[in-house]
Amino acid sequence: MDKHYRIAIIGGGTAGISTAARLLKDLRSLAGDIAIIDPAEKHYYQPLWTLVGGGEAKKEETERSMEELIPEGADWIQSAVTSIEPEENHIQLSDGNKLEYDCLIVAAGIEVHWEGIKGLTESIGHSGVCSNYSYQYTDYTWDVIRNFKGGNALFTHPATPIKCGGAPQKIMYLAEDYFSRTGIRDKVEIIFGSANPTIFDVTKYRLALEKVLERKKIDARFKHNLIEVKGDLKEAIFEHIETKEQTSIHYDMLHVTPPMRAPAFLRNSILADEAGWVDVHPYTLQHRKYENIFSLGDCSNLPTSKTGAAIRRQYPIVTKNILSFMKGEALGAQYDGYSSCPLVTGYNTLILAEFNYDKQPKESFPFNQAKERRSMYVMKKDMLPIIYWNGMLKGTM
Repeated sequence: MDKHYRIAIIGGGTAGISTAARLLKDLRSLAGDIAIIDPAEKHYYQPLWTLVGGGEAKKEETERSMEELIPEGADWIQSAVTSIEPEENHIQLSDGNKLEYDCLIVAAGIEVHWEGIKGLTESIGHSGVCSNYSYQYTDYTWDVIRNFKGGNALFTHPATPIKCGGAPQKIMYLAEDYFSRTGIRDKVEIIFGSANPTIFDVTKYRLALEKVLERKKIDARFKHNLIEVKGDLKEAIFEHIETKEQTSIHYDMLHVTPPMRAPAFLRNSILADEAGWVDVHPYTLQHRKYENIFSLGDCSNLPTSKTGAAIRRQYPIVTKNILSFMKGEALGAQYDGYSSCPLVTGYNTLILAEFNYDKQPKESFPFNQAKERRSMYVMKKDMLPIIYWNGMLKGTM
């Protein structure tokens, strides 16, 4: 049966639920007139998966049922979106129904493209091939690390945008620390194969992380993109971003960060830019063509890192601007591109990178956040999950 809502939100992840909760707080008359469309039964606090892979947390702590998180006053449409028709203001659902809207918020997240690396789906989850980018496999990362006896420990970063851009190196630093603590570090060669040109985009934090690489004696190979895993031979094939030259690296342990992309229904829609991301104004988060459509989070083409911390600054902007739009007022709220990467550099140490569109530091604390600190590690491990579940997803943080 077709239904009509004043506001429809595609996605019940961090961005969708936080935005819905804030909208319902700011405009109570929206109760019963706002929909969250998402087929998933479970919701995950994914920033903690790095610590699961490092043996510092249990993956069960990161999981909640979607039903308990949907804010009161919002209808949960448990279906997938197959297409969006912005000219007609409707969404086609996988169950055959159509949903009509006055305003649309696209918060559909990002798709982990496991098939984007040849041989990865056949290799992942056994024989030393692991990844923290899946609830299913993240505890296998810890199994691999704690049972490692020596050899090449290889970590990768792909050539696509990814969620939590620091995560590929965080688990590497934890693994190095664990190998040092258990007395096998001199038996291990740690290699970081990254498609990026440097370890980090923001100069202040790049300089600090280069010192971490040097101290930990990590062999960082930049502009190297993983294109194939030969699980039977324990070989990883990389392609140089510029020269296209291919090289093979033997591994005894391989942590893969897969390439990522926008969900198919967005990539193939007229809402997307050439790269497949929802095309929005970077400051107002309003769609460049359709004024009653807004987007935030990982599926948008906002030129900043795709993190939960970025969403925490984006969703109040979307809320204010969509309410202004509904009232016929000018959009006054502006997003400055803020994002944050809590860069775990070992057990009990963390560099808290915070920055804006200009890749300039935008720090929250009155000290040098490029310095590794135990206090920041405790914040990530113990405080941020509480803020997430009890604040952000309720629209209050």
